[in-house]
Amino acid sequence: MSDDLDPITPEAALVQYLDARRYDLRETTLRTHESRIRSFVDWLKDQDIQNMNDVDLRVVHDYRVYKREDNGENDTCNDVTMQGQVSTVRRFLDHMVDYDAVPESLPERIRLPNVEGDGSNGDLLDSGRANAILDYLREYRYASAQHVALLLMWRTSARRGGIRALDANDFDADERALSYRHRPKTGTPLKNGERGERDVSLSPHVAAVVDDYLGSPDRHNVTDDHGRAPLLTTEFGRPSVTTIQNWVYRLTRPCVIGEPCPHDYDPDTCEYNATDTASGCPSSVSPHAVRTGSITAHRDAGTPREVVSDRGDVSEKILEKHYDKASKRQRMRRRRDHLPEDI
Repeated sequence: MSDDLDPITPEAALVQYLDARRYDLRETTLRTHESRIRSFVDWLKDQDIQNMNDVDLRVVHDYRVYKREDNGENDTCNDVTMQGQVSTVRRFLDHMVDYDAVPESLPERIRLPNVEGDGSNGDLLDSGRANAILDYLREYRYASAQHVALLLMWRTSARRGGIRALDANDFDADERALSYRHRPKTGTPLKNGERGERDVSLSPHVAAVVDDYLGSPDRHNVTDDHGRAPLLTTEFGRPSVTTIQNWVYRLTRPCVIGEPCPHDYDPDTCEYNATDTASGCPSSVSPHAVRTGSITAHRDAGTPREVVSDRGDVSEKILEKHYDKASKRQRMRRRRDHLPEDI
């Protein structure tokens, strides 16, 4: 349990969540949320977990195992049911972040079960979906803050904190480059500190989008609390990491880019169609999944491991173990071009 968290019982957290959501969810949806989260809260009580500060990824995993295997023969949890259950628990924990009850990183680390045929994988955003979303943004939301954020996350494999940390003058239009810098004293640390500082090159297309955004009349000409000019802005200044996370959740819903819903929800009545419930969509993914997909796509395209490592601020060992989600066959194909023919 972190000293930075504020204690709250699971029961009190449930009451707080339902009170906050009763004004933006339909009554039937609110009842569904209450039922799903009540199951989680009752299970926490059975595990003698009396403080939401003690809920971590292992606890959520154990709950999923319980729902799948020990939930009683009359209340079994198939893949689709599990998907809905976990997405609601993730939304509940996302709300608890605002109350400093759980770590900020917890909700985005929760992966939704992948139902066959839904076109998504909670661990990674595949290149097909990423390019479809970016094509949509280029056509309909060109050079918006959301377009730039997702484009840079995909093309530079950056964390959401790194994207947030960028200032306008960290972009070099002449060199087509971005500078990621560690500035903890003015509110924008990089995860790996000064070791995470690097300059990355941008393709002409990506640099043009960033340049057009900086010159757009729709961009907010604001500074942050430290007098710095952020690259990405909102009307209130530099976006928070939660804001960037929510942009990603919203943009990765299939219905947003005009694709049919793989879960047979009606977009007009879907509970995940609101801006603050997008993370509950079974097809939405987190910034971490974008980063993982980006790293895997770069490796599949033949980018050397050391280049991906430097560019994405991740050690080669961690890259291989946690980020590169390629199959054994994909790895074989990568090696093929490097094998000599005449030995």
